[in-house]
Amino acid sequence: MREISYSQAINEAYDEELKRDPSVFIMGEDIGQYWGAAFGEMQGLYAKYGPKRIRETPISETAILGSAIGAAATGMRPVAFLFFVDFLGVCWDEIWNQLTPMRYMFGGKAKLPVTITCYSGAGISNAAQHSKNGEGILMGIPGLKIITPSTPYDAKGLLKSAIREDNPTIYFVNKFLLLTTLKGPVPEEEYTIPLGKADVKREGKDVTVVALGAMVHRALAAAETLQKEKGISIEVVDPRTMVPLDKQAIYDSVKKTGKLVIMDEEPKTGSAAAEIAALVAEEAFDYLDAPIKRVCAPDTPIPFSPPLEGFWIPSEEKLIRAINEII
Repeated sequence: MREISYSQAINEAYDEELKRDPSVFIMGEDIGQYWGAAFGEMQGLYAKYGPKRIRETPISETAILGSAIGAAATGMRPVAFLFFVDFLGVCWDEIWNQLTPMRYMFGGKAKLPVTITCYSGAGISNAAQHSKNGEGILMGIPGLKIITPSTPYDAKGLLKSAIREDNPTIYFVNKFLLLTTLKGPVPEEEYTIPLGKADVKREGKDVTVVALGAMVHRALAAAETLQKEKGISIEVVDPRTMVPLDKQAIYDSVKKTGKLVIMDEEPKTGSAAAEIAALVAEEAFDYLDAPIKRVCAPDTPIPFSPPLEGFWIPSEEKLIRAINEII
């Protein structure tokens, strides 16, 4: 099977969905004739589909998402590109009070097929206003589906599923994964990945590590180190979507290993890791042979300084330390 980059996989997903369904269009900042988005994942789409399908907008997240909600309510399938996840605060009313409760408020009569895409994650010195991850805070909003792909295969299949979904979705495009040399196998034929289906990226028997987004690759590296140095077998579970969350896949893994560590590139308080830990403590406590550990970022803004940012991001070494503590 061919191998392509994270960015290429996202580009293919957009291209295939724009070609398949004339009601799909993308709107946002810096996606038009001269840009192709900041990291190039929309390169070539404007030339192929033109300004009606690839709609360059003013710098107003409120206008972008408000227009997308109206378009979706009247039968279109908009992708609202909001650039950085940090900018969701600008259009918080649209997300919290308009987009997510509308289908419920109208008794299911209105479909809201809005896909919000935005860059997430630290690691490239974008500082405190352009580096956040928002899974934890967004999980508290009923009606919003949350997608966090970690590989090119997942990035393509999950984006296609998000665009076809009749409910609001938010799709995190990890900046670090866009800029690395990461490549992975992606079929040339069309495929989708169902939302709410986790993937075991590595099987193991001693400790379960649930990792999100870019942290999946750090967890896999730590698993390789521990296997070589100490013979410790780590199972790495990638939820792929935080809402819906494949709880059963996590419980099944914990039942096998008896131990759980969650690796999440967010401040620990209020993180997605906190929700996963609470669910396992509530519904799978009898399977545990040791306390649940969370390897998260500190409860601080994200520093600009590269050495400080490197310290802030959860590392392979911190994960190994947490695993050793419960082993």
